[in-house]
Amino acid sequence: MTSETAQEPEYFAITGSDPREWEDIAAAAVKSGEDRLVINMGPHHPSTHGVLRLVLTLDGETVEEVRLVIGYLHTGIEKNMEFRTWTQGVTFCTRMDYLMPLFNEAAYCLAVEKLLGIVDRVPERAQIIRVMMMELNRISSHLVAIGTFGLELGATTVMTNGLLGRERILDTFEMITGVRMNHGYIRPGGVVQDLPPGATSNVRELIAQTRDGIGRLAKLLNANPVFLARTRNVAYIDLRGCVTLGVTGPLLRSAGLPWDLRKSQPYCGYENYDFDVAVQHSGDAYGRHLVRMAEMTESLKIVEQCLDRLATTGGPVMIDDKKIGWPAQLALGADGLGNSEQHIAGIMGSSMEALIHHFKLVTEGFRVPAGEAYAAVESPRGELGVHVVSDGGTRPYRVHFRDPSFTNLQAIPAMCEGGQLGDVIVAVASLDPLMGGVDR
Repeated sequence: MTSETAQEPEYFAITGSDPREWEDIAAAAVKSGEDRLVINMGPHHPSTHGVLRLVLTLDGETVEEVRLVIGYLHTGIEKNMEFRTWTQGVTFCTRMDYLMPLFNEAAYCLAVEKLLGIVDRVPERAQIIRVMMMELNRISSHLVAIGTFGLELGATTVMTNGLLGRERILDTFEMITGVRMNHGYIRPGGVVQDLPPGATSNVRELIAQTRDGIGRLAKLLNANPVFLARTRNVAYIDLRGCVTLGVTGPLLRSAGLPWDLRKSQPYCGYENYDFDVAVQHSGDAYGRHLVRMAEMTESLKIVEQCLDRLATTGGPVMIDDKKIGWPAQLALGADGLGNSEQHIAGIMGSSMEALIHHFKLVTEGFRVPAGEAYAAVESPRGELGVHVVSDGGTRPYRVHFRDPSFTNLQAIPAMCEGGQLGDVIVAVASLDPLMGGVDR
């Protein structure tokens, strides 16, 4: 075909807000005269891990083009945080990626602590608790990823086993933080309160149960011939593609690069823990599964080390600065609705100035020096970063998150185009995106 007769490709802006977009795409397909089928996968589809819309162009069963449409779950979390105090911001960001709330909180608090210049003043016991809670959260997130992966390939037993293990971890979270999800437990300067009585023994029992559950999942999947046939050499992306697209987490490590912020850029004292970075070199869906399985085992090793450190590390769990740290020894009253009389007496019984200060700290918040900071943690889905900007006031001037699901979704076309329609399900499941974090 000569340059004179060649037709320029036609492009479409897919926003999801105008129903006429679908009509334009369908009309263009008819006009081209080619035997192509354009279909919607989602946004309400059980295999898109949330309200993700994929516009697929098919040639029979072969996927020729994938266009991603996001934004259906937008909640305005980042903008809302500009109208709340620095501490109240934790309550918002914990709800972004709802399967890893503790990582959302940790990344945000680390950035705020950088601006405050108190990174080295956070109590050691608080840092240990943070690490323990994040690693348990990593396991609970991976259990959902693996369980839903199995379910989407037709293995109901995998899902029930994965959710059973997650339920045990959420029970422990409820014992420690008071709620099962969206905890608001990690705050600038430390954590809300120390571990309750019996928490360490509960976690040790949980470790044994979880290790047994991981073993059952491995028996169900790792050598399952059906699972191997659906995942090996499927949804492949090599290391160069991963680096070019900026993807991180299990997707990057399954392509052979042992990039883990806990090792390369340690935070919360991770440099003091002994663990290995799980790596595979296949770059396919099966490799991502094996990385997550190995990471859960390594997380259990870290949690065991946390328990050993907690046994010999006492002290407070919130920074010893009354101008920053919210009260970290709260207790419910007899009616279960308010603070205990002892706590109220502790605030009101010292001085009028202390009572006024407490009131101003809770209602107005503390001031953060003007500037900007970036902090990142290694979440279950990759690098979760937060950029915070302060104008010197009691509220953030700007907060923006680098959510790994948002970045990793760029890899879907590379993994799916040229493959089979049925493998799109495998690609999305192996990516493990959470739309709460993507849309924020």
